[in-house]
Amino acid sequence: MAEGKNVGTVIPLSDASRQPRSFAVTTALIVVVNVLVFVAELLYGNAFVQRWAATPAAIVSGHGWITILTAMFLHGGWMHIIGNMVFLWAFGPAVEDSMGHARYLVFYLLGGVLAMVVQIAASPGSTVPCLGASGAIAAVMGAFLVTYPRDQIRSVLIILVFVSITRIPAVLLIGVWFLIQLFHAGQVANVQTGGVAYMAHVGGFLFGVLTARLWRRKPVWG
Repeated sequence: MAEGKNVGTVIPLSDASRQPRSFAVTTALIVVVNVLVFVAELLYGNAFVQRWAATPAAIVSGHGWITILTAMFLHGGWMHIIGNMVFLWAFGPAVEDSMGHARYLVFYLLGGVLAMVVQIAASPGSTVPCLGASGAIAAVMGAFLVTYPRDQIRSVLIILVFVSITRIPAVLLIGVWFLIQLFHAGQVANVQTGGVAYMAHVGGFLFGVLTARLWRRKPVWG
């Protein structure tokens, strides 16, 4: 979640400027799969995470390539998965509606894979497991920014002890988020059993920005 250290937090909820033409089936399915995988993590513990998380050094040495895909469905804790799924549900439905259910699914998976590849390329010798849907969600946010830059995002704004529901321009909310990722690029934030890499966020976001129009179906709903 976008936040200032112990000062303020912004939690995006939904696109306040439009309603999708149909229920976001693919986004809902992705959320369900992430939750089921997280339940498996709770049941099978660290061994399960180590088996399916992406470790750059292992992948570079030719082992565990499938984890480039599976790692995007793993999470390091409750706050990790809740934060990611909140962001996905805030931006995913509108992007899914602009692309169509099937195209959106392919876009999401490719964005997540590319994001993980970027992180591996940035730190090929790292033995810290990388996991989380953040790279794929970053791609969704990049696509949202390109497709609906003038939309308003209904968000929860928390400043110290004050809480309010407000609307924030998508270009501002996503733009500030991306600048934070650039600032931290190259660092890894430890999340209990694994790591969330900022370079993956940057890679996924740029994939979304650069390719969103190629995935969009015509016409875009108004």
